[in-house]
Amino acid sequence: MGDFWVFGYGSLMWRPGFQHSEARRARLQGYRRALCLRSVVHRGTPERPGLVLGLDRGGACVGVAFRVDESEREAVTAYLRERELVTTAYRERVLPVLLGGGAVVQAVTYVVDRHHPLYAGRLDPAHAAQIVKSAVGQSGVNADYVLSTVSHLRSLDIRDPWLEDVARRLRDGSEPSVPPAA
Repeated sequence: MGDFWVFGYGSLMWRPGFQHSEARRARLQGYRRALCLRSVVHRGTPERPGLVLGLDRGGACVGVAFRVDESEREAVTAYLRERELVTTAYRERVLPVLLGGGAVVQAVTYVVDRHHPLYAGRLDPAHAAQIVKSAVGQSGVNADYVLSTVSHLRSLDIRDPWLEDVARRLRDGSEPSVPPAA
């Protein structure tokens, strides 16, 4: 069957946790990185949910595609399912991703289930920051999760303006200036 690919858009990019023979910058069209899942355990509580990343429909997402040798397919697939499918909030999909250089490969990735009760929908940066800034769960402070994600993305030279806007609001609490009407 040959090698297979895995697309990462969040912590999987800098902490994949599985054997791979190559990691390449990649773009997934039709999905965007978003704080669209309420977290009631790791980054929040049932009383004060936080937000974690998911791939939601619309736009595009730059991430990392990992090439996995066929001999590792079964072990990597089992690992990913244990890591990503603990709840039913994500769905495993095989989707085309565009690698740097122009090649298109089919990659396993995990997209948000919009019908899951923890799906938060499309939030504007101000609302997302408001939720994140007061949430803490078993894995720590929700704001730290967002700020760390933005820092890691920047270290990989990946820009995500929406998430960077949320992070800026968390750091300084400011609102963006409203451009004057034309």
